[in-house]
Parts: sequence; C-alpha cells; structure tokens
Amino acid sequence: MSSVDFLAQEKIWFEKPRYDEAERRFYERMNGSSQDVGANAILQDIARARENIQKSLAGSTGSSNSAADQGELISRIKSLELENQSLHKVVGDLRAALSKLECRVAVLEKSPASVTPAPAPSVPYTNGTAVQQKASAPVKQDEDDDDDIDLFGSDEDEEAEKLKEQRLKEYAERKAKKPAVIAKSSILLDVKPWDDETDMAKLEECVRSVQADGLLWGTSKLVPVGYGIKKLQIACVVEDDKVGTDLLEEEITKFEDY
Repeated sequence: MSSVDFLAQEKIWFEKPRYDEAERRFYERMNGSSQDVGANAILQDIARARENIQKSLAGSTGSSNSAADQGELISRIKSLELENQSLHKVVGDLRAALSKLECRVAVLEKSPASVTPAPAPSVPYTNGTAVQQKASAPVKQDEDDDDDIDLFGSDEDEEAEKLKEQRLKEYAERKAKKPAVIAKSSILLDVKPWDDETDMAKLEECVRSVQADGLLWGTSKLVPVGYGIKKLQIACVVEDDKVGTDLLEEEITKFEDY
C-alpha cells in the first residue's frame, strides 16, 4: 500500500485549528455576555441604592419640615392662649366697670333732688302769640353787684399799703444793723534769702514791718533749704476784701538787700 492510499484511508482532522478558534471565540462571547450581564446587575443595584438614599433623604427633610411646622404651630397656640387670657381679663374689667356704673345710675335715679327738674316759667299767650317775660330777679342781682364795686378805692386798701411799707422799712433796718460776715484767710509765706550770709533776724523784722488794714502776723520759724541756707516761714491772717497775696509779695520783695 502506498503512502497516499494510507493517508486517504486514515481519519485525520485537518480543520481542527479552525474549530478550536471558533470554539475559543464562542466561549469568549459567552464570557463577555456574562460579564455584561453582571455589570448591568451591579449598575441596577447602584441605581436602586441611590434611589433609596434619595428617598430616605427626602423623608428626613420632610420629617424636619414637619417638626418645624409643629413647633411653629405650638408657639402660635401658646400666643393665642396668652391673648385669650388677656382678653378675658379685659372683659372682666369692663364688666366690673359696667356694674359700678349701673350702681351709680341706680343711686342717682333714687335721689329725687338731683332728678327733679326746675319749674319752667309760665309764658302767657296773647292772641296765640307767646310773650316773653322779663326776668326781674337777675337784673336786680346785677344792680346789687354794681353797687358792690368801689371805683375810687377804700380806706382798707390804703391801710394795707401803709402796713406793707412799714414792714418793708423795718426789715431793711434790721438787715442794715446785722453785722456783715468778714471773710478771712490764713496764709503761710516762705521768704527765701539771697544766700547763707543773710541776717535772718533782720529779714524777719523787715517782713513784720509790713503793716496794712486787715493784716495780722503770726508765728514764724526757720526751715533749712540746703547748702547752709535757711528760709523764713511765717504765718499771717488777712481779710480777703482788704489784703491779698499780691500785695504781701510786692511789699516783702521791696527789701532787696535781703
């Protein structure tokens, strides 16, 4: 048997690579479609989760809004209750005032003097025409009032005026006799010499030689200043209206040698 005949009779699958390739593609398509289905399922789950989250958020917002509305409603109810209480109080006050007013009206109605009207003057008629009567009493009263007026004054007014002038004169005399208050001041003067060789006793004698109306010298002492120099510290009492510190300073500084 030749080799050609052997190969013709042998069952050999020459197209197996093509079938393998076709099988591979078939399984790849199957795997790809399954992956797409899984991806689609995952996307659907994600979409449903998002929808649930949005619903829950909407529900929480609605609950918060309802809570806020409920709080506002409660506050409005409280304000209405307070307003109702105030209105009840006002109505009670009005009722009490009305009852008091009714009691007063009842008392006034019971009193005959306040209710009795004044008698109307009779008006005579002449030929169907009313004739007005002249009131004589008021005219008489006006005449009496005119008689009471004194156009030329009276002696009582003159006496009152004289008494007033006399009292003013006595007050002025008492005020003039009263001693006036004299304002005085106590002054402490520091008189400083030129140097340490100045005769402080002579300086004090010169200071005390200054005399004026309303000036009274007091005690004095020497106070050390420094470097062997002492100042004269002397007190005096002055009347403010007569003697001032400017006058004392001017008179003391005239002793230029000290």
